[in-house]
Amino acid sequence: MDKILEILNRIKPQMDFTKEQHLVDDGLLDSFDILTLISEINTDFEIDIKLSELSREHFSSVETIWSFVQHHLEHKL
Repeated sequence: MDKILEILNRIKPQMDFTKEQHLVDDGLLDSFDILTLISEINTDFEIDIKLSELSREHFSSVETIWSFVQHHLEHKL
């Protein structure tokens, strides 16, 4: 989960992502931020998240993002 925080802090360094639970719904991450996040996650974790898999629920908090990434890591084989 630390790597997710690192990526988010590169995207929006002024924000404390550990306290937020509604990143998309509250407008804290916009569509460009999400695309940047997905690109960096795909590269850093060597997974392939497709645009068709995106939903608000996966990006509401650091925890939900990490859970989504873990799911992809488990099914990577």
